[in-house]
Amino acid sequence: MPVSVRREGATLDTRGVRRDAQRLLAHAELRDAELSVVICNDSFIHRLNRDWRGVDSPTDVLAFAQGEGEDAGLHPEVLGDLVISADTATRQAAELAHPVARELRVLLVHGFLHLLGYDHSEAEEATEMRAAEERLLAALEDGGTGLVGRALG
Repeated sequence: MPVSVRREGATLDTRGVRRDAQRLLAHAELRDAELSVVICNDSFIHRLNRDWRGVDSPTDVLAFAQGEGEDAGLHPEVLGDLVISADTATRQAAELAHPVARELRVLLVHGFLHLLGYDHSEAEEATEMRAAEERLLAALEDGGTGLVGRALG
């Protein structure tokens, strides 16, 4: 269950992210899957968001699933890449009055579900993804609300 975690312009401790990512893979019975996580600053994620999604602003988390696109299936063991902004996570944690580590966990779970094919653009999908976020957060012993749950209120 290889999990690669690296930092790009961010200084946050990433040990909890690695541990949580490994636990998510185990919970999803993807023990042989590979997952890459980048903890970055707003500048780094802003460029990715602009170049890949056409949105000219930073965001909190981006997910790049390897099982999609023309090269899908070449390496089925590679789940994909998650990019999480430490700057945005820090701001969101302060707004919600909880630790940054918790916000990183929420963003990791959200991005992980996108890699598994979940989406939240339609109401029915959002309801399903919200429930999945809550299940995974509970599996990580964090019974809080996920990102979709916050948006749905």
